[in-house]
Amino acid sequence: MVADRADGGTLDARAVRRAFGRAAATYDDAAVLQREVGSRLLARLDYVRLAPQAVLDAGCGTGVMTRALAARYPEATVTGIDFAPPMVAAANAANAPRTRGLARLWTKPPATPQYACADVRALPFAAGRFQLVASNFVLQWVDDLPAALAECNRVLAPGGLLAFTTLGPDTLHELRAAAGDARPRVSRFVDMHDVGDMLVGAGFADPVVDMSRITLTYATPRDLLRELKALGATHAATGRARGLLGRAAYRRLEAGLEAARRDGRVPATYEVIQAQAWKVPPRIASDGRAIVEFRPRG
Repeated sequence: MVADRADGGTLDARAVRRAFGRAAATYDDAAVLQREVGSRLLARLDYVRLAPQAVLDAGCGTGVMTRALAARYPEATVTGIDFAPPMVAAANAANAPRTRGLARLWTKPPATPQYACADVRALPFAAGRFQLVASNFVLQWVDDLPAALAECNRVLAPGGLLAFTTLGPDTLHELRAAAGDARPRVSRFVDMHDVGDMLVGAGFADPVVDMSRITLTYATPRDLLRELKALGATHAATGRARGLLGRAAYRRLEAGLEAARRDGRVPATYEVIQAQAWKVPPRIASDGRAIVEFRPRG
């Protein structure tokens, strides 16, 4: 149901793109968890002293986070990118101003975000373009996380901040246990400690990585499975089991989820990783000479 790294090979980027493209029309109604975690990411920015001139939302989906960033930083140019064209189209369609009536007289409306279709592993922006790169529940869908983090580092200006959320390996363990296949249809994502190591490896400093668990509950197993489909959260590993579940396999999956009921509800647990790190000024010039900074006393 969700993309996989450890249990079936690398991600099939085309399959991920197709799944999210198909989900563009249903994503917002199903994205309860994504909005909650996105709001937590934004709340953390309250504790950061940062006045960015340019902000990137890496993996903008339908643009909910992008518009929130534009409202938070009305002086900044805010850009959202997504590699699924229907998601970018939905974000552009939602770009109409939300502030109406007399409220316009007292609040400065944010600049309209700009959107582009692009891959976070190969961002089409000049080095040092942004002071803030934010990404909400996107990097778990990237088959080369170190490359994506390196790209985020490249487009950040020195002193810029990367803030993102992703999913950890305990995500949807109830669904994994219920599936029970030799080739599971549920993901194993990167551990939070590995995320910290990758941030350092990509050239970031002072990484802060923590984890929390959020459990959503559903009336029936089908409600859970429908929501995952509406989000575009399909299993997209290159070694995944192909085709739809047969009736017998689907019944076993439903029975396994039913057996996991707690207090009359079907649980779905998400291991949420939140991370942020800073881009430090370079210490070595392109010709190999050390960069030494002198500051006047006092």
